[in-house]
Amino acid sequence: MKLPGHDAIARQAGEHLVTQRVKLPRKVVERPIRQVVQRLIMALVVLVATAFVVYADHDGYHDNSDGSVDLLDAFYYATVTLSTTGYGDITPVSDGARLTNIFVITPLRVLFLIILVGTTLEVLTERTREEWRLNRWRSTLRDHTVVIGFGTKGRSAIQTVCATGLRKEQVVVIDPSSKAVDAATAEGYAGVMGDATRSEVLKRAEVHKARQIIIAPQRDDTSVLVTLTARQLNRSAKIVAAVREEENAPLLKQSGADAVITSSGAAGRLLGLSVLSPAAGMVMEDLIQQGSGLDLVERPVVRGEAGKRPRETDDLVVSVVRGHRVLGYDDPAIGTLQLTDRLITIVRAGPGARVTPDTRPLPHE
Repeated sequence: MKLPGHDAIARQAGEHLVTQRVKLPRKVVERPIRQVVQRLIMALVVLVATAFVVYADHDGYHDNSDGSVDLLDAFYYATVTLSTTGYGDITPVSDGARLTNIFVITPLRVLFLIILVGTTLEVLTERTREEWRLNRWRSTLRDHTVVIGFGTKGRSAIQTVCATGLRKEQVVVIDPSSKAVDAATAEGYAGVMGDATRSEVLKRAEVHKARQIIIAPQRDDTSVLVTLTARQLNRSAKIVAAVREEENAPLLKQSGADAVITSSGAAGRLLGLSVLSPAAGMVMEDLIQQGSGLDLVERPVVRGEAGKRPRETDDLVVSVVRGHRVLGYDDPAIGTLQLTDRLITIVRAGPGARVTPDTRPLPHE
């Protein structure tokens, strides 16, 4: 198997040791830091405006220290007034200054307090709301799908799984890249940023309660480590993993994967098939693409098909799933179809052509 040494794996884990966060889908809003900066600028504008209003009428104010009010005194008075400190060392003495305090300074003071207190309340409210959403999400999340790696393979896998009727709220994406997690949450999926080879990251995604786990990172060694960790946390989940090199597939199965997809081998076979028979390659590509042309779907045997042979059904049956065995359509062991069987068929893509997930637990050694 082409895996780096222990030091390389440890170094990779160290590089991915980042703050692990759970991001729930949400509407795109302005960044909080930008909102705080804007509020701060508004507060400073109110402060400066108040200071200049006071300085414009500085003859109507009295300073207990020297009797006169200069520009610095005006800013000092504006600061202690808007913050409601009010030491009383500078006071309005003329009627005009007092009227200005009533109709101008007091509204500016209220506006100043609204800006500062409103920012604090908004931040606290947002934190409380986010924490409540996160706790509620964790308490209600059950039998969900965890996808590790939001690259091309991970995205395609999610699209295929969601085409079966799985709600986006039941999908959790794990990726070490913050941009990938942001892209996942923007599409309506929950995201966890961190190194999926670490058990605490998988626990944040509630892997121990997941029904199925899709492992699609960029490296084969990462796939093996993630599979081992995920299988340790969840003994009953269906784990499907992707690898680049075909020679690494047996190791992934030994690590606990129920199915292993070799991306480079599959692409190479499709290329070879397209060279030998462009039409056959076109049909295979059509089957791979979800929702267009022909689709490969799995469905249960209906009552009217029980007792018939696979070729006697209306659909084009490719294989029959009986128990934990997958039998070819011409396998003599099939005999006739049973109500407990499931059929893998090729159908014309359409709204009604949907894969029915098999919820039965798979055996693990």
